[in-house]
Amino acid sequence: MDKLLDFFSGIDPVWGALLATTFTWLVTAAGASVVFLFKTLSRKWLDGMLGFTGGVMIAASYWSLLAPSIDMSERMGMVKWLPPAVGFALGALFIFVLDRYVPHLHINFDPKRSEGPQTDWRRSTLLILAITLHNIPEGLAVGVLFGGVAAGIPEATIGAAVALAIGIGLQNFPEGIAVSMPLRRSGVSRLRSFYFGQLSAVVEPIAGVIGAVAVIWMQPVLPYALAFAAGAMIYVVVEEVIPETQQDKYTDVATLGFIGGFIVMMVLDVALG
Repeated sequence: MDKLLDFFSGIDPVWGALLATTFTWLVTAAGASVVFLFKTLSRKWLDGMLGFTGGVMIAASYWSLLAPSIDMSERMGMVKWLPPAVGFALGALFIFVLDRYVPHLHINFDPKRSEGPQTDWRRSTLLILAITLHNIPEGLAVGVLFGGVAAGIPEATIGAAVALAIGIGLQNFPEGIAVSMPLRRSGVSRLRSFYFGQLSAVVEPIAGVIGAVAVIWMQPVLPYALAFAAGAMIYVVVEEVIPETQQDKYTDVATLGFIGGFIVMMVLDVALG
């Protein structure tokens, strides 16, 4: 782990953001590749893994994003609660608007329950769009932290940025499965199911680089940007991830998965950040 931190400390943070978010994309692809081994996956396992995803995102939202945003605001002489509150609200509003105006379908929902404008798009397209919306704030969060490192902000450390990338990567593995498996089960070929599964995370490197560059050029915006990413991620968890785990009888498994994901992300951030 020390060698990994040394590696990221020695490269340009924008490149670091790109590499870290490319890693999270590749982990999504690894999850999607499970479709080559199995045609179906127990709903119990799927709900547990989605719960794990939610736990990681909630823990990351506080330890990696909101807490540094509060500390940073105070150190910069701002009203310490104002930038986190404003950024958090704007992040949630950003996903709310995308949710309203981009057609998409949550993983465990019937196609008749698609959200956004009515469309005749195929189920696979709607699923990809749902996970893509989910992945924008994740890539943005990693990029913003790497941008903070470049800007020399004490609260933004390489350890915290790497910990967040690892945590997002871990929860991206079940996301890849969660997209590819339903497609395979509905009759889509293994190759196309894999393709669509990994495609949903392509947005993460793009969002990561945008986040890093924006913070480097506009340092005072960093407390807002961190909270923005947190608000976007928590909106996704409450509006999408948790409801998807409550559609069947394995709600307890999903809850235990959530607790596990929260603990893993908390440990990563405290240990490395």
